[in-house]
Amino acid sequence: QLQLVESGGGSVQTGGSLTLSCAASGFTLDDAAIGWFRQAPGTERMIVSCVTSSGQSSYYQNTERDRFSMFRDKAKNTVYLHMKRLQPDDTGVYYCAVRTPTLCLGGTSDYQFWGQGTQVTVSS
Repeated sequence: QLQLVESGGGSVQTGGSLTLSCAASGFTLDDAAIGWFRQAPGTERMIVSCVTSSGQSSYYQNTERDRFSMFRDKAKNTVYLHMKRLQPDDTGVYYCAVRTPTLCLGGTSDYQFWGQGTQVTVSS
């Protein structure tokens, strides 16, 4: 049974850092593209970043390009999103999602499997 479990969320002050984890079971993350999405209160879920099966990362919001980074741990079948210099606008529920084929796309409908989400709250 395919399952994605996010963890690592929490409450931090502006300027702080968090590393989110997305652990997969039931399939190998190397065979898919993995996206991280954020849903702020009252807004639609939007893609933040994605990594292809070959390890190429994309960042979809300009403010994240210099502050967020994705990386994989193949042995743990886990993908991480490291976030630094966090700002209040980064607040929301963060979801990881999987799509096959293995290229990154930006829409929620492009991803077939989703985790339950982890809350990130950044206070000023």
